[in-house]
Amino acid sequence: SIAEVEVKIPAKFELSQNYPNPFNPTTTISYEIAKETNVSLKVYDAIGNEVVTLVNETKPAGAYQVIFDAASLSNGVYFYKIEATGVNGSEFTNVKKMILVK
Repeated sequence: SIAEVEVKIPAKFELSQNYPNPFNPTTTISYEIAKETNVSLKVYDAIGNEVVTLVNETKPAGAYQVIFDAASLSNGVYFYKIEATGVNGSEFTNVKKMILVK
């Protein structure tokens, strides 16, 4: 399940470290976008294969949280990547590492 909460209008784009990390089996990924933009948030395995798309839509400016449930995945290192794309092209891209321990 995915839960998103809009709390405030941030001044900048930001991708936070997931919490908890290491995790089993769920973790929370938070991000902030400074203006309305198309947001893509995807999870990749250690060799770069896409595992899941958590967000792929236009979002208004705000702060958001996504719950990532990895119950069906195996132990290991995963990466999550955010891409925020505005009308003039890429606004923000960032990648963070997380560890699933069962």
